[in-house]
Amino acid sequence: MAVTVVVGNPKPASRTLSAGVALAAALRPDIEPAVVDLVDLGPGLLGWGDPAVTETVRAVATSELVVFASPTFKATYTGLLKLFLEQFEGGTGLQGVLAVPLMLGAGPAHALAPDLLLKPVLVELGATTALPGLYLSDRTFGDDGVLTAYAERWRPVAQALSPAKPEVES
Repeated sequence: MAVTVVVGNPKPASRTLSAGVALAAALRPDIEPAVVDLVDLGPGLLGWGDPAVTETVRAVATSELVVFASPTFKATYTGLLKLFLEQFEGGTGLQGVLAVPLMLGAGPAHALAPDLLLKPVLVELGATTALPGLYLSDRTFGDDGVLTAYAERWRPVAQALSPAKPEVES
C-alpha cells in the first residue's frame, strides 16, 4: 500500500508540505506517506522525458492514496503543480488512485478552490475523488482542529477506497 503526498509549493519544506503530510497521516495512520516536494524536480517539469520526473509520475500513479497539496496562488493552485499534473495521461494517468485535493490560503475567500479548481483536473486524469477537497488556513491549520475533524469524518471512506493494490508480477 502506498500513500503519497504531492506538494506544489515553490518554497521547499513549506507549511503546505507539513499540512499534506499531516492529512495523509491522519487519513491513513497505518502507513508512512512518501513525500514528493515538486520544487525538488525543478526544470525537469518543463518538458517530457526527465528521468526523475518520469519515476515520480510512476510512483504517484501506482499509489493507492495521494494528497495533492498546493497553496492558493492567484486564486488557484500553483503552476508548479500544474506542470506536474501535465505529465499524466488524460483519463487514465491517475486511474486507481484515490486523490484528495488540499489547498492552503490566508483567508476564507478561496475556500472552495480545492473542489472547484483542483478536483476537476484530478478527475480528468482518471483519479477517484470521492472525498471533498480540504481548504486550510495557512497560519492556523496546526491548531484550529479543521484537519483533525476532516480526517475523523473521512478516514473510514479513505480506508475503504484505498485498499492495497495486488502486487504486479514482473
